[in-house]
Amino acid sequence: MLKTKDLAMRVALTAIFLSVLNVGLAGASDDVSGPAPNFTLTDASGKPYSLEELKGQVIMINFWASWCGPCRQEMPLLEAIYQKYEPLGFMLLGVNVEENPSDGQAWLKDRPVSFPVLYDPANGVSKMYDVIAMPSTVLIDRQGNVRYLHHGYKPGYE
Repeated sequence: MLKTKDLAMRVALTAIFLSVLNVGLAGASDDVSGPAPNFTLTDASGKPYSLEELKGQVIMINFWASWCGPCRQEMPLLEAIYQKYEPLGFMLLGVNVEENPSDGQAWLKDRPVSFPVLYDPANGVSKMYDVIAMPSTVLIDRQGNVRYLHHGYKPGYE
């Protein structure tokens, strides 16, 4: 009987370890440093946004796509973060990475957000920031340095 309990305990501990490992890999993040690559992208109305012009604010860039379930799940939380911290000098830029910007625009039509949504259909900016998964989030400090890069989203990451 003791051997059965030992085996059960080992199986349980192995399962817990694998679960923790899986969660860690699913939400890979990196503390990074160095100047944020500058870019200029436009919103749906054609208004350009340049990262250089936003220097002096804390900036969050969130790369997303309408086909990405976790991106859709995360969007209301991003809106809440923006509403709370925008008065304190925080800027959130949503960067849609779809080849056809109208896909992202159509999705946002029923779920509007107040932060700027920009379009990167050629994925040039996505490549500059090493976006390897959707969603990906980059935090940039007031001096224009990248401080954090996070790939993925699960409830509770906020």
